[in-house]
Amino acid sequence: MNAPDYREFFERYVDVFNQVLDGHAPAEQVRASYAEHFVSASAGGMVQGGANDERYAQVLRDGAEFHRLIGTQRMHLRGVEAMPIDEQHDLVRVRMRSDHERRDGQPLGLDFVVTYLLQRRDGGPKIFAFIAGDEMALYREHGLVDEQGRPR
Repeated sequence: MNAPDYREFFERYVDVFNQVLDGHAPAEQVRASYAEHFVSASAGGMVQGGANDERYAQVLRDGAEFHRLIGTQRMHLRGVEAMPIDEQHDLVRVRMRSDHERRDGQPLGLDFVVTYLLQRRDGGPKIFAFIAGDEMALYREHGLVDEQGRPR
């Protein structure tokens, strides 16, 4: 199976995220990028597995609301680096930038990287795992959240 165009895949992913953030698209459109089950790993050793079900749709809706509360305006794709693992799986490092508006009205851009594991499928690739850095620490550093991670 040929390697998918991951730049195009993640451009659509970011576009849908922005639509969800703006309230113009349902979380189910983000869910379409994920496999039936997936794993997430983030800072502090937190690893979670879950089903791509209605509970995950609620997590996505809650996440969009969190982003609105911390002043996230837009997400931008900055780079995509894909590395085949085998004929059916790829590791993709995605560089993004989130534009925020602080409570004082000042703009803020934050750069971050998320690493995704994707499975090639006939209908297009599906994310089955992702690894994120400590985004909450970045938000704390820039005063977007308090020490408990609550929006300021």
